Amino acid sequence: MVSRRTFVLTGLAGLLAGAASRRARAAQPSPNDPVAIINAIYARAAKGKGDGGGAFIIENKAAKAKYLSNSLVDLWARADANTPKGDIPPIDFDPVTNSQEPDVKSFKVEAEKLETDKAVIAVTIAGRMPRAKPSDNTIRYNFVREDGKWKIDDISGTIDGEAWSIRDILSESLKELA
Repeated sequence: MVSRRTFVLTGLAGLLAGAASRRARAAQPSPNDPVAIINAIYARAAKGKGDGGGAFIIENKAAKAKYLSNSLVDLWARADANTPKGDIPPIDFDPVTNSQEPDVKSFKVEAEKLETDKAVIAVTIAGRMPRAKPSDNTIRYNFVREDGKWKIDDISGTIDGEAWSIRDILSESLKELA
């Protein structure tokens, strides 16, 4: 026979477990949330020794279609198509880590702007090797909504304090080849 104390304690434990489970589910961000997307990208980039980088978001057509906006995918394809055979492509670095040699030890994601169809998410990364300019540690992602999904429409940052943007680099490469 179950005593009243055992019954109450078992019921209380069940309630607490249910509440904890609901909180855990509520804390898990939606995969269609730009902050969650960036957190997932950087969690993967920081895995292991943090030297894997984020090139996986741009490594092929399917990856670009998954992560990037249609207009950015199109601009990138035109820039690549106009690059003479044997030349270095316009994007010759890992924009996710803002480097040639990825180094992500930790990261902090911050939503700078969240609207219904646009968002700007900033990521500040820390690597094992310090950078000369602190601004080079921050990468910004402009998101747009396409077909109900968030897509990266531009990535920007600084190298040695000088501003860069994926859209600007790709557009400039098309002007140079014209």
